[in-house]
Amino acid sequence: MSATPRFRSVLDRFVAYKPGKTVTGPGGRSFKLSSNESPYGPLPSVLEAITEAGRQVNRYPDNSCSELIAEIARHHRVPEEQVTVGCGSVGVTQMLLEAVGEPGSEVMYAWRSFEAYPLLVSLSGAAAVQVPLRDERHDLAAMADAITAQTRLIFVCNPNNPTGTVVGAAELEAFLDRVPADCLVVLDEAYREYVRDTDVSDGLMLYPQRPNLVVLRTFSKAYGLAGLRIGYLVGHPLVAAAVRKTYLPFTVNSVAQAAGIASLRAEDELLERVELTVKERERVRGALLVQGWTVPASEANFVWLRLGEDTMAFSAACDAAGVSVRPFAGDGVRVSIGSPDDNDAFLAVAESYPTRN
Repeated sequence: MSATPRFRSVLDRFVAYKPGKTVTGPGGRSFKLSSNESPYGPLPSVLEAITEAGRQVNRYPDNSCSELIAEIARHHRVPEEQVTVGCGSVGVTQMLLEAVGEPGSEVMYAWRSFEAYPLLVSLSGAAAVQVPLRDERHDLAAMADAITAQTRLIFVCNPNNPTGTVVGAAELEAFLDRVPADCLVVLDEAYREYVRDTDVSDGLMLYPQRPNLVVLRTFSKAYGLAGLRIGYLVGHPLVAAAVRKTYLPFTVNSVAQAAGIASLRAEDELLERVELTVKERERVRGALLVQGWTVPASEANFVWLRLGEDTMAFSAACDAAGVSVRPFAGDGVRVSIGSPDDNDAFLAVAESYPTRN
């Protein structure tokens, strides 16, 4: 009997990440609302920077991402040594887990939350601790109660993906007061630019007083650079330095670095586009409520429908119309906010669907 390669036992129960799909409906129509992407392409100044950087792709990128880090630091008015970048916020999340995760340690997060958390935690060697949502929101009191001596890291996704819900400032700070100083709290703010609730804390205002708090941000959503993969962390210098040690060389390519810098410099124009998405979000949620659906208030660029056992049937109805949404079997569907035409196509399916949640 021939020998076969030996792999990590975790792979026997590992289910790989599945990105949002694209479907085609009648007449070749396709409305992709499954990946929380911006419906807008790069601004002219950003596209120019991308084109120029493309002329130099025969050279390795700046491994330290020094200009990009300097621009992020300037933009947020934080010291450069407190910034770490990676291949999207998912890449930075993996770097964080490589810095803290090992057998015998625990990593906590709400569930349901960002679907990459379980995958990355299992690969890190740490044990996952999932705390159920309450009323579609993080149950921070229950999460604090679940902390043990083995808890190394806690993710708080705010706004939460896929529900779009948020935790308020007082609730978050009360939770942070209960977290031991040697446990890292990662405030995942991938959708921060879409937040309009004034009771939601800006993590960048909180972390200077809390050395065990770090903030994750991304260029994939509001900045519309999902295809270039740039994310970053802002935190205490010791944390940033530890995470930086796990950086895979040349992970953030030169085109991405140039696009990130140009996007920050064009932020006023980009935020005008964000405002259009926020208005569409409110329009879509309002229309769904009128149709009779139960939809939690969202502070992200998507809305959430809890459908339970009807989830996959609803998703199939969307597919048949050429509208792709993100189903989570047994739980519900997340629907990204796209262009007005995209959103109208989804609302037409929702209106015609025979049952409501």
